Parts: sequence; structure tokens; C-alpha cells
Amino acid sequence: MKKIILIAALALGFAVAASAQDFRVGARIGSGFQVQAEYVYSGNNYFEGRFGMGWYHGGVLTADFTVLHNWNVCNMDWTPSAGQWFFDAGAGLTVGGRGHFVNLGVAGCAKLGIEFNDAPVRLSVDFTPAFGPAIVYVKGASSAVFNEYGIANLGLSAVFSF
Repeated sequence: MKKIILIAALALGFAVAASAQDFRVGARIGSGFQVQAEYVYSGNNYFEGRFGMGWYHGGVLTADFTVLHNWNVCNMDWTPSAGQWFFDAGAGLTVGGRGHFVNLGVAGCAKLGIEFNDAPVRLSVDFTPAFGPAIVYVKGASSAVFNEYGIANLGLSAVFSF
């Protein structure tokens, strides 16, 4: 009987979560190009995933995957006829690489943008520094240094709600 009640409670919880979900998809350009997806789960707090390419030393393109949890810090009514301005902050992880190179780290996020009244669009500028190593490995040998290019991660993003 306990198992049935537990399964029913879990099913109810998933149904409530699924009915309240809000997804946003879009793109981010700046220190590379990423496809961006956001899942809003409570108020304006959301999980954000980015997948694409980033730049590394000497203009080398690398794969880039970042997962963040963002909190809505505040909303501002600077232009009430156009939309609601917001400031979000978050934290997460990033990983990327190419060939015999990998970079990983802990990422922070500070995002300032506007959510328009008449369109399901959010435009924002963000700073997402990543702190961690850049590792080169070739034929059993490896070398690691601090990834200073991870700190210079600025971008513009546009996401659409549905």
C-alpha cells in the first residue's frame, strides 16, 4: 500500500511540474556561438543549457557545453510600455574541448535583459566567467594550466518562450 501511495504522489508531482513548465529556446553569440535552452520551474528561476562552439587561444574553435541554474534577482520597470527589465544571476558547470585538449570549470552568470510585453522574446547580455583548468594530453603525457580564456566569456542572447 505504501508503494502505491508513493507512486501516486510522485505521479501527481510530475503532473503538476509538467503543467507549470515554461520552455525558452534561442541562441547566444559572443565568446563563441551556442544554442540555448531554458526551463523555468518556479517564478522566474530557471535552468539553462548551452551547447555550441567557443574560442580558445589563437582562434582555435572548441566544443562548449554549459549548464547553469539562474535566479531572478530583480525586475525593473524602466520601460513599462516596452517590457520588463530583469537581472538574473546563477552558477553552474562548463566543459569543452577538441582533439587532445579539454577545458572544464565552475561557471558563474550575471545577466541583464528585457522581456518584451508584446512578443514572447527575451533579449539579454551576460557575463559567464568559468574558473578551471585547460588540459592538453598527447600520447600519455598531459599538461594543465589555468584557463584564462574562460574568464572572458561575454555574450548576447535571444530566447523565445513557448
